[in-house]
Amino acid sequence: MPLTPQDINRREFKKVMRGYSTEEVDDFLDQVTKDYESALRDLASYRDQVTSLEDKLAHYYKLEKTLHGALVVAQETAEDVKNSARKEGQLILKEAEVRAERAVEEAIGKSRKMAGEYQEVQKQAEIFRGRLRALLQAQLEMIGSSDWDKLTQ
Repeated sequence: MPLTPQDINRREFKKVMRGYSTEEVDDFLDQVTKDYESALRDLASYRDQVTSLEDKLAHYYKLEKTLHGALVVAQETAEDVKNSARKEGQLILKEAEVRAERAVEEAIGKSRKMAGEYQEVQKQAEIFRGRLRALLQAQLEMIGSSDWDKLTQ
């Protein structure tokens, strides 16, 4: 069992002849008691500080662990977002390529249709030109014929 300040203060020694001075021993014991009490108070204070610091340290370890976990989750989330964005970008690109391909096919189809219509218009114009030429030649022949001369007389 540890020695307490009260134990020191209550301690009595046998009185012997030619022994130590009782007054000096009592003064020394009083000084030892005071110093011992002070040391015990300091020790208790230090123990409280150690406990407080250990609690803070445990809190900071938990906080560090939580922050580390949050950082890992944030990194995983960032990777997921990057992957999702990459996939979405690829889908958008593919969709744009499909739309562009359709637009090109439609343009080619329209171009072919217009080329066909143009050829049809050219044929119709050629036919019209041939008929107009035939009509005009017929009219010229009629004007140049003797029947026309008979009408004017």
